This record gives sequence, C-alpha cells and structure tokens, in this order.
Amino acid sequence: MGDAMEQSIELNNNHEVNILDRKEIYLTGVKKISSFDNEEFLLETTMGMLLLKGSSLEILKLDTNDGKVRIKGLINSFNYLENGKNKVKEESFIAKLFK
Repeated sequence: MGDAMEQSIELNNNHEVNILDRKEIYLTGVKKISSFDNEEFLLETTMGMLLLKGSSLEILKLDTNDGKVRIKGLINSFNYLENGKNKVKEESFIAKLFK
C-alpha cells in the first residue's frame, strides 16, 4: 500500500503542457503562479520557471492540490527561464550587432 502512495506523489510532480489552437493552455506540475495579468503569466513549475505571453489571458481552472492550471486567451509564446540566462543571451546578441 505504501508503494502505491509513493507512485501517486511522483506522478503529481510530472510537468505537461497542452495547447489547443493557441486559444487555451493546460499545464500540470505547477507549483505556484508568481505573477499574472491579461498579457503575461509567470509560473513556477516542477521543471523551472515558465513565462507565458499572450493577450486576453485569464485563468479558467486552478487546482492547487494537483498543480493543474488551465488558461484561456491568445497564446503568443511560452519560455522556460534558466536563472536569467535568457536575458544574458539577448544582451550578448544585441552587443554583437553593434560591434
């Protein structure tokens, strides 16, 4: 019986992203929604920080016990943030353009 309980806990840590027609996104493995508005969501997931951008974004469903979130609106992009490395890459690319 203890093994079954351990397996269910491990399954809840899985991270999955499903996008339907760029109008709805379903996520699992969400630990916390750090910030959000109608154009941007910053979510802490089991796989790192996730930045979701779009327009007219709003939460359809939030299950904090299972880490499931469903958001509707026009989805333009989603990006995993690796400790600020994305900003460094953007800056170095721009710096190369002006050399």
